[in-house]
Amino acid sequence: MTAHHTAPERTPFNAEQRLLAIGMVLAVMLVAFEVTAVITALPTITDELGGDSLYGVSLAIYTLANMVALVVAGELSDRHGPALPFAVSIVTLVVGLVVAAAAPSMTWIVVGRALQGAGTGGFSPIAYMLVKRAFPANRQPMMFAYLSAGWVLPSLFAPALSGWITDVFGWEWVFLGLIPFALAVGVLAIRPMRRYGPVPFDRVGSNVPVAIMAAGGVGAFVLGLQFANPIAAIGTVVAGAAIALPALRRLLPAGILSARAGLPAIIACRIIGTAAFLGADSFIPLAADRIHDASPTAQGFVIIGAALTWTGGQWLRARNPPTDTARAVQVGFLVMLLGLALVVPVLWAAWPLWATFLAWAVGGLGVGLLYNPATVAAMSYATDGREGEVSSQVTLADSVGFSLMGGIGGATVAIADRTSWSLAGALGTNFGLAMALTMLGVVAARRVRPLH
Repeated sequence: MTAHHTAPERTPFNAEQRLLAIGMVLAVMLVAFEVTAVITALPTITDELGGDSLYGVSLAIYTLANMVALVVAGELSDRHGPALPFAVSIVTLVVGLVVAAAAPSMTWIVVGRALQGAGTGGFSPIAYMLVKRAFPANRQPMMFAYLSAGWVLPSLFAPALSGWITDVFGWEWVFLGLIPFALAVGVLAIRPMRRYGPVPFDRVGSNVPVAIMAAGGVGAFVLGLQFANPIAAIGTVVAGAAIALPALRRLLPAGILSARAGLPAIIACRIIGTAAFLGADSFIPLAADRIHDASPTAQGFVIIGAALTWTGGQWLRARNPPTDTARAVQVGFLVMLLGLALVVPVLWAAWPLWATFLAWAVGGLGVGLLYNPATVAAMSYATDGREGEVSSQVTLADSVGFSLMGGIGGATVAIADRTSWSLAGALGTNFGLAMALTMLGVVAARRVRPLH
């Protein structure tokens, strides 16, 4: 193994591949607009609807629905091709946007977010499967970077646009404005997907019931963390864990907890990386709102830099593939740890938000540096006909990380809301947990190994 390496040979895309790539990137942009715009508007929504206690639930329910949808989409893609599950995903997303826009209470926001999560949950496994099936191996790392680049424009404009819409027209129009975009993406992207049907292989039973159990268990775990009654909280958390853990063990590769060398370690790093990143990213806008009294526009601006540098980190890795995947993932975790440490001063009202913008951009760079090599390494384990299975495991890891940190982080906010504990103390706890996870990721990354 040598330290020096060059960019891989670039096989040109044909017309069909270009059209498919455009459709996939637009689908990613749709998800990015939806996620970024709603996170920006969520503090205002909770202010108006009195929903602090459901702030974390609204974050977690989105990925709980993702958890089921991505397994469904992965199986349907392997069995029937990607066009059908993609169309169902678009329709479900549109229904969720309508429900949230019409929500009279925070409870209905949670219902709408669940439907939105079910809709967007199918996009990533379908995209990963198509990268594996439709593009040459020497272009696949760059395709993952292109998909990541789909976050760039939404990251630049969605927070500011969402904040402006919320200020001028009301938060309802953040949801309604996404509906035409979703319908347009469906019309454009489905046609080139229709060529890719199922690939014959020895099929096993469906994992969808197991995914429902996993989502239900994680949901009970997250819900239990919100209860004020300690007996009810402990009982629900324990019951949720008892349901979720066996189900997740069936859905994910064996050896996750010990980060066994190979795919288990890769998936473990994805869980840890997502949880650590979102342990800060989901709560920085809330700190900007409550501690700094920032406008919705400013709340969104603070996290723009991280989304941009995330894409930049992925692009850098795609252009210069690492010779040592484990070391590349470790470096990503270390850079993210630095960003987390630098963002802690946002908890003080006198700290300038522009400094938080710069600090969290470092965290975004770190997660980008680790995500691209981890994704490429994971998809090296996807054999013909099972691309959807492996891609759904990768995206399931992200959903588990998001749900757990959203639930735990939301619980600290809920506790601060109903006790004398300060919001700054709750958010500081979330940042500390994120840093601890990142250090765990540095250790787990030592066992990351691609198949070939």
